[in-house]
Amino acid sequence: MSDTRPGDPELTTYRDVQLSPDFSELRRRFRRFVFPMTGLFLVWYFVYVLLADYAPKFMAHKVAGNITVGLLFGLGQFVSTFAITLLYVRWADKKFDPDAKHLRDQIEGETK
Repeated sequence: MSDTRPGDPELTTYRDVQLSPDFSELRRRFRRFVFPMTGLFLVWYFVYVLLADYAPKFMAHKVAGNITVGLLFGLGQFVSTFAITLLYVRWADKKFDPDAKHLRDQIEGETK
């Protein structure tokens, strides 16, 4: 079984793609966005969990009616998940996907 495809310009194998500067740059940019966002979300999540465990009176504090700080923090988890997803989609559409498509076209031999 061959690991090359007909029509590939310079990048003929999986290993060649992995070692290419364009792919390395793409991975680096992806990681520069995803790792900080993941870290930020995990910190936010663990603050929520730790407050729920170690500061129950604070989390039970009523803000308005039956709305507590804990409930707001819990809803904030959903809001932050959707916000991070929205940020990622916008970032990927503008800064990541065009270069990934160009690299894919180059690998598949579709560029002219």
